[in-house]
Amino acid sequence: MRLVPVLSALAMVLLGFVLGFTFPASMMPNLQCGVLPWSGSSAANSSSSDGSFLGRLWAPLFRNSSSTSNATSGIVNAARRPEGAGRLPPGIVVSESDLHLRRLWGSPTKDAPVRKYLLTMAVGYKERANVNATVQKFSDKFDVVLFHYDGHTTEWDDEFQWSKEAVHVSARKQTKWWFAKRFLHPSIVAPYDYVFLWDEDLGVENFNAEAYIDIVKKHGLEISQPALDATKGHKAYDVSVKRNSGEMHKTDAGGEKCPDVHQRPCSGFVEVMAPVFSRDAWRCVWHMIQNDLVHGWGLDFNFWRCVDDPEEQFGIVDAQYVVHHGVPTLRDQGNGEKQGSRAKVKDRQYAEMHAFDSRMNNADKELDNSTARSSSSQP
Repeated sequence: MRLVPVLSALAMVLLGFVLGFTFPASMMPNLQCGVLPWSGSSAANSSSSDGSFLGRLWAPLFRNSSSTSNATSGIVNAARRPEGAGRLPPGIVVSESDLHLRRLWGSPTKDAPVRKYLLTMAVGYKERANVNATVQKFSDKFDVVLFHYDGHTTEWDDEFQWSKEAVHVSARKQTKWWFAKRFLHPSIVAPYDYVFLWDEDLGVENFNAEAYIDIVKKHGLEISQPALDATKGHKAYDVSVKRNSGEMHKTDAGGEKCPDVHQRPCSGFVEVMAPVFSRDAWRCVWHMIQNDLVHGWGLDFNFWRCVDDPEEQFGIVDAQYVVHHGVPTLRDQGNGEKQGSRAKVKDRQYAEMHAFDSRMNNADKELDNSTARSSSSQP
């Protein structure tokens, strides 16, 4: 019975001798981690390059560990790249673009730089005189995009020099919100500090785009619009009408129709005919536009969701104001050859507004319910 302890001691001595002979001294600091499958690649390389028996024994395990680690790292890196770019090296991925025209010749590095701001309008050729007057109010700091709903595009180049430097997108009988959803994705307009999404029927005699931008920046407005001339043109909401008390106003506090200034349209509100969005605000608004609701009715009462403080970050700019002529060009783009087509377009506008309101209410309820379930499940 006394031989058992002796034999055990001899076995331990022999094992120690084998280990000391097999592993070189340079590996001893790494021994604790080097013999484990989850060891680092440096230990694995040391072991696999060693000519010893144990080194050759552990090498396959180290290689498997190293490849697993690299694969995991690759998955993490791919997850950080835009969807669809996972197979590309990160250094070649370009996830954003712009709407700036470029030359077909010369060095790309010497092309004219992308402008700071973007003007977009849905236009018809019949309104070209008014559109031209509007574009003239925007400096060369603006890229210009015209969305053509009547199929006329090249005719503009024949009359207006600026048209040759604008982007023209044509789709018959479509609205500016249809165009915006499809051609103004946040990744496409990312370089622009502000996006103007305007109708074609605005009178701009008392408007200057750069002066407008200066006021917007000064007051930290994320979503804004020029005030509407109080003496002429179409006016739907009192909050949008020009005041004479300063550069801009944010609410209709004390107005006849605004007993509660915290409700729309008394604050946190601009209309859909001439909104101006900061880059961050547009990123949110674009996601709120419904793909199948082309008229955009109901969006104006929900723009407030896209800023942190609607009562401070919304504003109506009084110092730069416009006239809304209210030309019903979109209704004329309905099925015009049939009687009552304008009325049918109007019917759809109201139907879309009710549909949007219903979807938003349902989305709010779903979010509230999800938040409640999440809170109740926590200890």
